[in-house]
Amino acid sequence: MGFIPFHTDRILGNHGYFSNTDEERVADLNEMFANPKVDGILCARGGYGCTRIMHLIDYDIISKNPKAFIGFSDITALLNGIYQKTGLITFHGPVGSTITEDYSIAQLKKVVMHTKSEQSLKNKKYPLISEYKKPEYDQYNICPGKVSGKLVGGSLTLVSALVGTPDEIDFTDAIICLEEIEEAPYRIDRMLTQLIHSKTFHKAAGLALGVFKGCDRIPDPTTFTLKEVIMDRIAPLNIPAVYGLTFGHIDYNFTFPIGAMASLDADKMRLTLLESAVQ
Repeated sequence: MGFIPFHTDRILGNHGYFSNTDEERVADLNEMFANPKVDGILCARGGYGCTRIMHLIDYDIISKNPKAFIGFSDITALLNGIYQKTGLITFHGPVGSTITEDYSIAQLKKVVMHTKSEQSLKNKKYPLISEYKKPEYDQYNICPGKVSGKLVGGSLTLVSALVGTPDEIDFTDAIICLEEIEEAPYRIDRMLTQLIHSKTFHKAAGLALGVFKGCDRIPDPTTFTLKEVIMDRIAPLNIPAVYGLTFGHIDYNFTFPIGAMASLDADKMRLTLLESAVQ
């Protein structure tokens, strides 16, 4: 892509199921923001561990050294936390271990490297292979309508995990973007229910759901399908909402900026940025 890669040895280690201790991992983050030679930060991968370092981040350094910060999955906690604490727009997009598809690369470039004041986030037309015929790749309208608001969200697991913490996301007047991977429908139900009963979720402007890969189940009297859970939990909110936009733990993962203003047209399944995410 034309960039010069740089990393420290901190990301190459092993500390149980982390790459390093909390102190070393947050030091890496703080130093990357402080380093004037670093223009952008692309997280190497997700997994688990970001919520453990939220209280250790030097947000003053980030405020004084704004730069592109990109990732998804577990990085959801950092994306939203950094935006809320500093006002810096961050980017929900591929990590180093997943940025392999031309579509994802093109979408990343379009959002992070261009300064257009308005641009649509284009959904991918999936290849005609068996994987993309699974129900979790369906695209459907949950509630009709068109709305605008700032973008927040990411991994459903991480968004719900932040509820009740100092880093809980303020959903007021926001378009909430959510995606997930390999969680049973009852767990999706539990996390959505937790959000629904949180302080500000009911004040959201709209919901843009990505792909919940591996979260569906075969129809059976003893369970619900993913779509049944989503319709049951989301439709009663009566705000514009869609399912199946091409972002999440999938090969085709478009980038969207956390904190930027956007519009959601539920009828056309379209998410449009209303401002440039970069200066």
